[in-house]
Amino acid sequence: MSTKGQQIIGDWFKQKGWQQFPFQQEMQEAYLAGYSGLLNAPTGSGKTFALFLPFLVGYINQYPDTYQTRTNNGLLMLWITPLRALTNDIRKAMQEVCDELGLPWRIGTRTGDTSQAEKQALRKKLPEVLLTTPESLHLMLAQKDYPKLFQKLQIVVIDEWHELLGTKRGVQIELGLSRLKNLAPALSKGEDPVPPIEGWGGVIWGISATIGNLEQASEVLLGNNFPPEKRKMVRANISKKLDIQSVIPKDIDNYSWTGHIGLKLLPEVMEIVANSKTTLIFTNTRAQSEIWYHAILDRYPEYAGIMAMHHGSLDNELRNWVEQALHQGILKLVVCTSSLDLGVDFRPVDTVVQVGSPKGVARFMQRAGRSGHHPGAVSKAYFIPTHSLELLEGAALKEAITHVNFESRDPILLAIDVLIQYMVTLAVSDGFRADQLYKEITGTYAFADLRETEFSQLLEFITTGGATLSQYDEFLKVEVEDGLYKVNSRRVAMRHRFSIGTITSSASLRVKMLHGGSLGSIEEGFISRLKPGDTFWFAGRSLEFVQLKEMTAFVKKSNATKGLIPSWAGGRMPLSSQLSSVLRDKLDEVAHHQEKDVEVKALRSLFNLQEKLSHLPKRTDLLIEAFESRDGHHLFFYPFEGRLVHEGMASLIAYRIGRIKKATYSIAMNDYGFELLTDEPIPLMEALEEDLFTIHNLIDDIQHSLNANEMARRRFRDIAHIGGLVFTGYPGQPIKNRHLQASTGLLFDVFMEYEPDNLLIRQAFNEALAFQLEEFRLREALLRIQKQEIVIKQVERPTPFAFPILVDRLREKLTLESLEERVAKMARRYDAFEDDEEEPVPPVKDKTRKRKSS
Repeated sequence: MSTKGQQIIGDWFKQKGWQQFPFQQEMQEAYLAGYSGLLNAPTGSGKTFALFLPFLVGYINQYPDTYQTRTNNGLLMLWITPLRALTNDIRKAMQEVCDELGLPWRIGTRTGDTSQAEKQALRKKLPEVLLTTPESLHLMLAQKDYPKLFQKLQIVVIDEWHELLGTKRGVQIELGLSRLKNLAPALSKGEDPVPPIEGWGGVIWGISATIGNLEQASEVLLGNNFPPEKRKMVRANISKKLDIQSVIPKDIDNYSWTGHIGLKLLPEVMEIVANSKTTLIFTNTRAQSEIWYHAILDRYPEYAGIMAMHHGSLDNELRNWVEQALHQGILKLVVCTSSLDLGVDFRPVDTVVQVGSPKGVARFMQRAGRSGHHPGAVSKAYFIPTHSLELLEGAALKEAITHVNFESRDPILLAIDVLIQYMVTLAVSDGFRADQLYKEITGTYAFADLRETEFSQLLEFITTGGATLSQYDEFLKVEVEDGLYKVNSRRVAMRHRFSIGTITSSASLRVKMLHGGSLGSIEEGFISRLKPGDTFWFAGRSLEFVQLKEMTAFVKKSNATKGLIPSWAGGRMPLSSQLSSVLRDKLDEVAHHQEKDVEVKALRSLFNLQEKLSHLPKRTDLLIEAFESRDGHHLFFYPFEGRLVHEGMASLIAYRIGRIKKATYSIAMNDYGFELLTDEPIPLMEALEEDLFTIHNLIDDIQHSLNANEMARRRFRDIAHIGGLVFTGYPGQPIKNRHLQASTGLLFDVFMEYEPDNLLIRQAFNEALAFQLEEFRLREALLRIQKQEIVIKQVERPTPFAFPILVDRLREKLTLESLEERVAKMARRYDAFEDDEEEPVPPVKDKTRKRKSS
C-alpha cells in the first residue's frame, strides 16, 4: 500500500508524462527504509531526482496534512557539489518541483559566488534545502553555535562523489561528515517522529558515476564505524547510448607527429558545429581554450555573438551568462574546459567535441555525457587528435568504454594539512575536546590509522607551534581552557576563515577593463612579464595592458589581431593506468597486423615506417631504441605508462646506469616513452645484466636519482598553505607569490634541520612519491617489464615513436631559433633521409639483439 507521499509524487510523474526508472524506485525504497550508501548512475539518467524526490516523499509522509503549510522547517537537506556551476542548475530543478507540489520551500545556495547579503540572510534563516561546496560546509562549521544549523537535518547528499574521492576536498567531506554524524540529534518537540537510524538520525548518500572501485568509494563516504546493515549500493544499470567518432585527418601521412593544440583540424570541427544544434568544444587547458576561441573567431567571424568561452579563470558573471545562454539555446558553440565537465544539464547541447586526448576514460565519459543530457537521449562525441599517435588513444578510449574499463579513484590517507585546518576550524567556532575529536576523526577512512601520539603532536602544533615554532606567536593559534581547545583571537579566527579550503594555485591577479567590469583572473607570473602597451588574448578578447594597480591588471580593448596567450600552471595530464593498458593492447594488435579500429587502420603507414626503421612492440615486449647524432648518444625506452611514470623511470634508469659509468644525462619524456641523452656511449647491456629494472631498493634509488628534497619542497608549498603555516592574504589583497614561496621554503628548511620527523614534512615526501612520480604505478610498471622481452634496436634516425620525444626536449633548450624552425630543420633532415632513392633505408644494424631482463 502506497503512502500519501508516494501517491503525490506518483501523480506528479504522471502529470509530467514521465515514468520512474527501476533504479529510482529502488532508491526511494532504500531512502524510506533508512539506508545510507552510494547511488551509481550515469550522467543524464535522472540521478538528481532519484534522491530529491524520495526525500520529498519522506517529508510528506511525516506531515501528510500540513506539508503545504508548514514553514520555518530549518535545514532538512544538505546537498554538496564539487562545482559551483552545478548549484544553479540543481537549485532551479528542485525549486520547480517544490513550486509545482505546493511546498512553501526555498532552495538556497551557499558557495564562493554567493554575495555577502545572501550569506547574511542565510545566517538569519536557513532554507529547507541548501546546495553548497566542501569549502562552504567547513565555513558553516566555523560559525558560532553551528550545531543549531544542523539540528533538523535529515539527509546529506554528496553529488559527483567520484570527482571528490582521491582529492583533499574529498578528505574535507569525510571530516565534515564525521562531525555531522556525531552531533547529538537535536530533534524538535512534539510531532516530529523518531528518525530511522540510531545516532545522528539522518542518512548520507553519495552520487557517483561508474569508477573502478565503487565499493571502496562507499566505504570512504560513510566511514569506518557506519553500521554495515544500514549500508546500500543502488546501481542504475542503464547503458548510456554513446555515439563516439574520431575525426581522421584527410592527409594522415602528412599529419603532425607531435603537438597538443590540434588547430589543423579546425575546418573539420567547424563542419561538425555547423551540422549540430549546440556544440561544446572541450579542451584540456585554459590556454588551449583561449587559442581555439581566438582561431575560430579569426577564421569564422560569422560565429561572433553565437559563440562563447567558459573556463575557471573567467569572471563569475561571464560564466553565469554563458550557462544561462546555453540553457536558453542562444549559443551555437562554447569552447570550454573541465569547468563544464560535471552534471550541468544543458538540454540544447547535442554534440561534444574533445580536442586532444583526455588521458582518462572516466573524464571522456563525463564530457561526452554533456550532450544528450536527459534519459534516453544519445550522447554524441567527436575525438580530435592533436597529433597522429593520439588516434591510437582514441581507439583505446572507445575500447575501454565498450568494456566498462574505468579508472579507480584511490582515496587519500593521512592528509595532515587538511586535518590541521579542520582542527583549527572547530576551534574557531565552539571549540573541541581532544578525546571526542580523536574518536570522530579515526572513524573516517582517511585517518583510521592516525596514532594517538601523532594526534598529540598535532594538538601541540596548533597550541604551541610544536618543537620548532614555539617561539613565534603567529603559530600559537589555539588555547586550551578546561580541556576545551578554542581560538580566542579575532584576528586568528578571521584569517583562518579566509584560508579555509584545499584548492591551491599560483597567485592570481584580477583583470579589469579600464572603463568597465572584471573579466577574470590570470596568474601573477604572466602579468609580471607584461609591459604597458603589450597585447594579449583573454576571455576571448584582444586586450592591451595598461597598468598594474593594487593587485589588479587594468586593460583596454585592442584592435591587434595577434597577442600573447596566458598560460596557467598544471597543464599536461598523464595517461591513466586503465587507458595506458588498453593502449598497449591496441599496439599489440598493430604488431600482429590484427588492427580492427578505423583509427588504427588509418595509422598503418606510420606503423609500417616504425616497423621498417625499428620494431613494433608487442604486449610482451619493451622496445629500446639507440642511435647516435651530433647531439650525442640517445636511448629511447617505450613503456607506454604515462608522463609521470616515465619521468620517475627515466631518472631511475639514468641513476642506475650512472653507477656503472658516470655521465650527465638530458632527459625528455611523453606519455609513450622517454629519452636519455649523453655525450658518451651508454653501457646499456651491462646495466641490463645487473637487473636494470629491478624493484629492489626502489625507494632509495628514486630518492638518490631525483632531488627528493626539492620535490618535497615543492609539495610543501601547498601543504603549508592548507595547514595554515602561511597566510595568502585578504580578499583583493593577496600576498605576492614569490613572498609565499620564500616563506614556505624557509619553513621547509627549518623543519628539515630541526624537526625532520615533523608530520607535515613526512607528508610532503609521501606526496612527492605518490602524486608527482606515481610511485605505485612505477613499481607495477617495473614488475611488468621484468616479465617482458627487451628488444633493443640500433637505428639511424629518429623513428615515429622517438620524434615527438625529441621535440619535447627541444622545447626546453635555450636557443635563438624558434621551436617551429628547429622542428622544421629536423623534418627536412628526416624527409631527405626518406626520399633518398639512390640509398635505400638501411636495415637495422647487426648489433640489434633481444634478451630477457632477469
